[in-house]
Amino acid sequence: MRMLSCDCRCNCTLAAIILSALAGVLAAFLQVTAVITVTPVFLWVTFGIAVAYLVGLLVAAARGGGQDFSQCQCIALNTVLVGILGTILFSLVLLAVGIVATSVVNAIIVGLTVGFFALILTATACLIRNLFDCR
Repeated sequence: MRMLSCDCRCNCTLAAIILSALAGVLAAFLQVTAVITVTPVFLWVTFGIAVAYLVGLLVAAARGGGQDFSQCQCIALNTVLVGILGTILFSLVLLAVGIVATSVVNAIIVGLTVGFFALILTATACLIRNLFDCR
C-alpha cells in the first residue's frame, strides 16, 4: 500500500492504475463480445513500444545512476516498469498462442495486455507530471 500513498502532493499513481484497469476490463469485454479484434500487428506494435520504453529506461538509468529522485518519481518509475514488463509478457503470450475472437481466456489476456499498455502511458504521464510539477 505504500505505493499508493505517497507523501508527495502530486502523486497520481493510483489514478494511473485505476484508469489502466478500466481500459483492460473494457478491452476484455469488447474482445469477448467480438466488437473489437486484436490483430498480430497491434501486438507487435505494443511489444515494440514496450521494448523501446525498456531500452529508454535502461539508458536513462545508466546515464543518470547517481541522480537523486523523490519518492514519487521512484514510485512512478516502478509503475512504468511494471507496465512495460506486463505488456511484453502478455503480448508475447498472445503472439505465441494465437487469438481466438470468442475465447474467454484470450479475452482476459487481451485485457491484461491493453491494461498494462495503458499503465505504461498513464504512468509515464504521471512521471512527467512528477518531474515538472513537484518541488
